[in-house]
Amino acid sequence: MLRNYLKIAIAVLKRRKFFTFISLFGISFSLTILMVLTSVMDHLVSPSYPDVHRDRSLYSMTLKLTDPKEQGQRTGPFSYHFLHTYVESMKTPEAVAISSIFSPSNTYVNNQKLVIDIKYTNAGFWKVLQFEFLEGKPYTQAQIDAGERVAVITESTRDKYFGKGIPAVGKMLETDNVQYRVAGVVKSVPITQIFAYGDMFLPWTVSAQHAANKGYNGLFIPILLAPSRADVPAMQTEYQHQMSKVPMPLENFTEMESFAKPYLTSFTRMMLGNHDTDGTSTLMIYIGAFLLFFLLLPTLNLVNLNLSRILERASEIGVRKAFGASSGTLVVQFVVENVILTLIGGLIGVLLSFIVIAILNKAELLNHVQLTLNYKVLGVSLLICLFFGCMSGVYPAWRMSRMQIATALKNA
Repeated sequence: MLRNYLKIAIAVLKRRKFFTFISLFGISFSLTILMVLTSVMDHLVSPSYPDVHRDRSLYSMTLKLTDPKEQGQRTGPFSYHFLHTYVESMKTPEAVAISSIFSPSNTYVNNQKLVIDIKYTNAGFWKVLQFEFLEGKPYTQAQIDAGERVAVITESTRDKYFGKGIPAVGKMLETDNVQYRVAGVVKSVPITQIFAYGDMFLPWTVSAQHAANKGYNGLFIPILLAPSRADVPAMQTEYQHQMSKVPMPLENFTEMESFAKPYLTSFTRMMLGNHDTDGTSTLMIYIGAFLLFFLLLPTLNLVNLNLSRILERASEIGVRKAFGASSGTLVVQFVVENVILTLIGGLIGVLLSFIVIAILNKAELLNHVQLTLNYKVLGVSLLICLFFGCMSGVYPAWRMSRMQIATALKNA
């Protein structure tokens, strides 16, 4: 039976070439956009180099201080002093990575300006994040304590400053008129990795500004690594307990708020959350509304195209009904035809997605960001194809099944 449906579907697709082209274009174009967006989301959310332990890590983006009397508040990242005093001293974490938000510095190579993004870190940064060292090694706690001007640079920075592939360990690199000795070279990091990205990593102690800041807010953010996934809830509880013990920096501030959350939630809380919610449900509602709106338009177009195509086949429907074909049989046939059409459009969409992603990767719109279509993305795409095919095929098939034999033959 299914084999006959396939033969009929292919024959119909060949006979109605215009409708077939319009349908395939709408399906493949929509799916291409969805697959590329899914790939971007997968890149942003899934564990990837060098932040590969997200399943047992907690992240914190902001410290919020509130003055209810004056209705004032101060919100932002932490100072190194705050994180060292109240977070790095926690008992549950296996290690705590502390790093600054990257800041640009100016370097000149062969009379050309080179902008290098600098990130200041502690020693735990190299334990929590799994950097691939191409040369050398990270700076040590002793070098940090001594304030040595040593640096770990990325492969991209090495190639631009010293020349492609030329060893850099032990050599001097000057930026913002300060010289640093290169201790190691790591594989470059995508700029989308907010907690890990930088072109050049320096001991936090070489920055006089950060070392002198004894306030609570600054430019540093932490990653807390638990010994195992089972220890994450205990680590989260200890973080909240630790925050509750922090004294207020000024009399005006009477409320303090900071949370350690999983990777995605740390961003949703900062952008969409409040005191009571972390913003994840709001994000899911936004994504659902976007997908519904994005899928609804091409689906409605396909429904209209399918209705037109079915009306043109009124004589076929009338004859088959006259010879005893049930409405259920005809509904299954038309839904199968539509699913086949959708799957063909999905395959074209997958090919187009590979092409679009290859173009985006080659263009390097964002530093070192390489999108991929992995099995998870392909699985989501397949589900979207089936959802698409069923949604756009069920209603026309139902309309067709209710068509009377006399009406069908009359309209033929």
